[in-house]
Amino acid sequence: MHEAFAAVAAEADHLTQLDSAIGDGDHGVNLTRGFRAVEQALADQDGTPPGKQLILAGKTLVSTVGGASGPLWGTALRRAGRALGDAATLDGPALAGALEASLAGVVELGAAEPGDKTMVDALGPAVEALRTAVDGGSSLADAIAAATDAAAAGARSTVPMQARKGRASYLGERSMGHEDPGAASTTLIVAALGRAITAGD
Repeated sequence: MHEAFAAVAAEADHLTQLDSAIGDGDHGVNLTRGFRAVEQALADQDGTPPGKQLILAGKTLVSTVGGASGPLWGTALRRAGRALGDAATLDGPALAGALEASLAGVVELGAAEPGDKTMVDALGPAVEALRTAVDGGSSLADAIAAATDAAAAGARSTVPMQARKGRASYLGERSMGHEDPGAASTTLIVAALGRAITAGD
C-alpha cells in the first residue's frame, strides 16, 4: 500500500489529465487521497496478517474516495483480503487467488467486461498473466513482472475503445483515442505490488 500510494501520488497529475479528457477530472486527486488514508490506517498494523490489512485498506478506500474508484478498489482489496484469510505470509498461488477474487469483485460491482474501456481491461490481463506464470513455476517476482506488462498492454488497448461504462460512456465516440484512467491507475498499482514484493525478497 505504501508503494501504491507513492506511485499514484507521483502520477496524480497524469491520471487527472486522462480523466479530464473522458471523466470528471478527479481520478488522480481521489486515488491519492484514498491511498494516503490507507497508509495512515495501516501505520500501526505491523504483525497483522496481509489479508486483514487488505480488508482494512479496502474499507478505508470506500470511506475516503469519491466516484467509482473508491467502491471498486475497496471491493477489490476486501475480496483479496478475504481470499488470503489469516495466512501470515503469501506465496504465488495465494497471491494469484487473491487477485482473481479482486477481479471477480470488480466485475461484479461494476458489471464491466473486457472491451468496456475500464480498469477491467488492465486488471483482467494482469490476473491471467500472474496465474499463468505462477502455475508455470515462475518466481513470484517474475510472475508479477509478467502481470505488470500485461496490465500496461491492457491499459494501452483502451485507447481506441469506445467507453461502454461509467461517465466516459456518455461521450460515445468522443471517448475513443484516450487511455482509460482506471486502467492506467491499475497498471500503477500492479507495478507497485511488484516493487513491494521484490523489496521484500
